[in-house]
Amino acid sequence: MLVRYFAQKYAQRMKKPIESIPARAMAALSEYHWPGNVRELENFIERAVILSRGNELQIPLAELKQKTTLPANFSSSGFATLEHAEREHIIRTLGETKWVIGGPWGAANRLGMKRTTLQSRMRKLGITRPL
Repeated sequence: MLVRYFAQKYAQRMKKPIESIPARAMAALSEYHWPGNVRELENFIERAVILSRGNELQIPLAELKQKTTLPANFSSSGFATLEHAEREHIIRTLGETKWVIGGPWGAANRLGMKRTTLQSRMRKLGITRPL
């Protein structure tokens, strides 16, 4: 129930059309120990929503199967932080929109946020348009 709740919450917030969670992913999520409890699950689902494309929640199953201990700010996906994943997602979306930020076909609309919010996130994450 929590997985579905968090997936819906973040899909709505990010205006993503996520409609389903694969059964294999749900089984893996159910079997994982979750040492960080509900907060860890929520952060994991939020990241999955950010990285998902299409209408199916894409969960990095390899992260759940990872047995080695990693530093607190490093995940097995290779991303140092959620901030890094967000930065990469924004840059990819900007590239897809040819760096158009506002308007109905701009990156802000695709990312489900206001133009000013995207500009603020870009400043915070150090994203500038390539020359």
